[in-house]
Amino acid sequence: MKWARGKTGAGEIVTGVIEGEALHPRAGLGSDDAAGEAVALAELTLLPPVVPGKFIGLWNNFKAAAEKNGNDHPTHPLWFLKADTSLAGPGAEVALPESAGRVVFEGELGIVIGATCKDATEEAAAAAILGYTCVNDVTSLTVLTADPSFPQWTRAKSFDGFGVIGPVIETDVDWAALTVTVTVDGRERQSYPAADMILSPPEVVRLLSRDMTLNPGDVIACGTSLGARPVKPGQMVEVVIEGIGALPVTMVAG
Repeated sequence: MKWARGKTGAGEIVTGVIEGEALHPRAGLGSDDAAGEAVALAELTLLPPVVPGKFIGLWNNFKAAAEKNGNDHPTHPLWFLKADTSLAGPGAEVALPESAGRVVFEGELGIVIGATCKDATEEAAAAAILGYTCVNDVTSLTVLTADPSFPQWTRAKSFDGFGVIGPVIETDVDWAALTVTVTVDGRERQSYPAADMILSPPEVVRLLSRDMTLNPGDVIACGTSLGARPVKPGQMVEVVIEGIGALPVTMVAG
């Protein structure tokens, strides 16, 4: 099942399930209750499929990247938060402010929480996952490393538009069978198997639920692997995960 969120030509924002060429509105994310007539996808502008209360990102969660960089495998998620105003959806223009300096894309698999989760077992954590989405965790390397005494994870990843998610939330997919691919102007720049994760999605959710209550709609970006590269204005960056969809954005001068 593919959940999506879109804006009609009249400005109405609709959340629902895609069936065929239409979005069937529901009362809320994950709800079985219909909430109006179907809307043709051709009449909608797709938005981020959810507005997360918490947008959490992970670092050093892929074996290949950890080994190349000489990092130990974490036993607990190494996490940061992205500001809610960083949120962007498919087809967006992402401004690269001059103050951001050197900026890279990071194609990632995103977990979307569907049920409140606190101090969960791994079984309960797995059940709390509504589905998966594509993420482009855009990052300013200049800001991240500007102060050697304090890596600025949240600031580096929270410029407006730096948290791209979409195009849908897929509920019926085997995360371990997925491949995350990123193209820049049509040229493949990143491709890696989700199965290379150090901490699996249920493990991530279980362990994060010890740190904080996870709520429906929260998004967790699972981290990236090898191949993240700098981007510049004018380039089109597309994260593609077969089974979920394609998430394109265009970089523009800030």
